[in-house]
Amino acid sequence: MKISIGNDHAGTEYKFAILKHLEAKGYVVTNYGTDSNESVDYPDFVHPVAQDVESKKADFGIIICGSGNGANMTANKHQGVRSALCWTKEIVALARQHNNANILSIPSRFTALPQAIEMVDTFFETAFEGGRHENRVNKIAVSC
Repeated sequence: MKISIGNDHAGTEYKFAILKHLEAKGYVVTNYGTDSNESVDYPDFVHPVAQDVESKKADFGIIICGSGNGANMTANKHQGVRSALCWTKEIVALARQHNNANILSIPSRFTALPQAIEMVDTFFETAFEGGRHENRVNKIAVSC
């Protein structure tokens, strides 16, 4: 499985831990995030992740910023991207099961690192249920 990951300065520590965790599991991970704690603009690191998911260059994406909100809003500007801002593994599971989320947005300032790792595992272990949710998900990308 191919994963793209991006982060701003608030997510650097989490990104390195998640990257190491995923590579140990055999995932191929492309790192678009900053490797520094110096202040940067999150869209510069989130757009490449969303573009990879949108173009199918990556199967899934992970984005990390302080609140998760800015990164999530940025990713969801891309067609075909369904980024979910999550802070518990239960929300992660529902985002995959019901919304077929393909990017996980993690709020580093509101989750502990072990919790974030658990969320990542849940994200990749949980399948989309389809069924009644399929029609709803198909309506997400409809442009007005």
